[in-house]
Amino acid sequence: MPKLTIDGIEVEVPAGTTILQAAEQIGIEIPRFCYHERLSIAGNCRMCLVEVQPGPPKPAASCAMPVADGMVVKTNSPMAVKARKGVMEFLLINHPLDCPICDQGGECDLQDQAVAFGYDRSRYREGKRAVKDKYMGPLVATEMTRCIQCTRCVRFAQEVAGVPDLGGVNRGEHMEIGTYVEKAIGSELSGNLVDLCPVGALTSKPYAFNARPWELKKTESIDVFDAIGANIRIDARGNEVLRVLPRLNESVNEEWLGDKSRHAIDGLRRQRLDTPYVRRDGKLVPATWQEAFSAIAARIRGMSGNRMAAIAGDMADAEAMIMLKDLMSALGSRSLECRQDGAALDPDNRLSWQFNSGISGIDEADAILLVGTNPRWEAPVLNARIRKRYMTGQVKIAAVGPQVDLTYRYQHLGTGPETLQALLDGRHDFMGVLKAAKKPMLILGMGALTRKDSKAVLALVSKLVESTGMVRADWNGFNVLHTVAARVGGLELGFVPGPNGRDLEGILSGAEKGEIEFVYLLGADELPMTRLGKAFVVYQGSHGDAGAMRADVILPGAAYTEKSATYLNTEGVVQRTARAVFPPGQAREDWTVIRALSEVIGRKLPQDTLAQVRDRMTAVSPVFDDDAAPPPATWSPLGQSGPVEAAPFASPIRNYYMTDPVSRASATMAECTEVYVNGNQQRKTGTHG
Repeated sequence: MPKLTIDGIEVEVPAGTTILQAAEQIGIEIPRFCYHERLSIAGNCRMCLVEVQPGPPKPAASCAMPVADGMVVKTNSPMAVKARKGVMEFLLINHPLDCPICDQGGECDLQDQAVAFGYDRSRYREGKRAVKDKYMGPLVATEMTRCIQCTRCVRFAQEVAGVPDLGGVNRGEHMEIGTYVEKAIGSELSGNLVDLCPVGALTSKPYAFNARPWELKKTESIDVFDAIGANIRIDARGNEVLRVLPRLNESVNEEWLGDKSRHAIDGLRRQRLDTPYVRRDGKLVPATWQEAFSAIAARIRGMSGNRMAAIAGDMADAEAMIMLKDLMSALGSRSLECRQDGAALDPDNRLSWQFNSGISGIDEADAILLVGTNPRWEAPVLNARIRKRYMTGQVKIAAVGPQVDLTYRYQHLGTGPETLQALLDGRHDFMGVLKAAKKPMLILGMGALTRKDSKAVLALVSKLVESTGMVRADWNGFNVLHTVAARVGGLELGFVPGPNGRDLEGILSGAEKGEIEFVYLLGADELPMTRLGKAFVVYQGSHGDAGAMRADVILPGAAYTEKSATYLNTEGVVQRTARAVFPPGQAREDWTVIRALSEVIGRKLPQDTLAQVRDRMTAVSPVFDDDAAPPPATWSPLGQSGPVEAAPFASPIRNYYMTDPVSRASATMAECTEVYVNGNQQRKTGTHG
């Protein structure tokens, strides 16, 4: 490995490392605008100039120059300092310097580096150029006069998002960044362009002019709009969430975040349930907590437990599910269900419902088979990870299911279960690819697990896994990609039918027949509510969605930004949200509501604190113990052999922007639906930016 000296410090780094990267390893900061560690090197801005010896007597761009043995680098020599000041002076020639009214003010790289590395005056008096703003959709606002052509946005769109909508037109002083044909950027990751822009040319349209960064209280938390569990930071002012940004987590989301996770937060302010309701004379009327609890107690008094059921929704947290499970058990009910889509998952086999290789395992896979999934809509950040691996040229990808644009090339083998049988029979060449691969991976989506023949499909997949050696001591390539945040936690806690208990179909058919008289919906809204018949329905949740409309009693709960709660992501990794704001009105954290209800109905639960609830979770499953490693699991055949249907696999997500009560209440997501799902991607007359 080459050795070099940077500012008098000797450092040894791998061959191919650039000077800028080597300097970062020893804590020396070199300013830059165009360089980003996750994007290709462009060398546009020239802000990273340093003096290099031996070499020509002129500064060199450290982001683009690889290190060499014996090299001596000076990052703060008079030559380097003068060069940077000159570059900054050139950058500011045409920059509008409208910092007081710029939405990026306080978080602007140009501001920070102008102070730290720039010249203290300007010698230019000429008029500044102006650039027409571009339309980039409902999420990204533009002020292109500020653009310094660093091309970070262009490289992100092409390399990470896989949507080459952005580029540069014209040359020299007349160069402009924009879409070639003016339209919205067609990516579910477009919000990341705002994070990447170093100068405020691209800003968040929904957040524009709402707050300055120093006004905001910042809370580290977890995203629950899909099953990836992206690490986020919630920015709030007072009791209002104004912004969500990604946090760095290399093993989960790196530093990216999907547009729904970032911008559906305005739905947290709309259609909220902030007081209990009780249905009287066919109408829901506001009530006190005591009245709501008393109405439930009166209805279930003397009722047999086998006539009761509970269904947990897609955003339910683990604390609420364990409390509800214990309460229903105390009432004698074993009809519990956390799979409100009816997914055929074996609660007793952890390997059958986890992303076993881990999200970061995608970086090692050399063959990937997608079955019944559209990861671009089901998990945009994970799909970007697959594209990242694809860009290395070291993986072959094939898909069985819907033929959609996944932002990378793949071999479409077929649409339904018959293709899996063809693979097993050796009638597809990709079977040879899987067998020859050192680390083959299969990603099974809910599109294959929510069918009537899902157990037979799972049996075919199981044979495919075994025949390709996908599961072994040092590698487990069988992965289930969940679409909702609550599913893995519910399975881990056993929020599934117990002995003689009913599953989802059993609960719904029982309610239709009058055999189930009481149904507790814990944030469950994705059900055919008409099938609940005449059952007495309690809905506990944060939004007035389908479940609340059907309910006889409504108990207002907290949204994910309003509680400290536990979720397991699709890998089975324990992650916890943190309360950033308080729930509105009389709404309360979900586990406390169930605890209070248990006392009124005479089945008092013993847990009084959050720590006690989490101890109870750990007693049910050691996975929830922060101090212990998850118990090992062994592979066993999955599913049940039988006939399969000819119907093609279809992703359960038909509209990425509206999948849950929060996003359905969001005006921003409604606009995204109009633009991206309904296809109105051109700028509307009279709109700006």
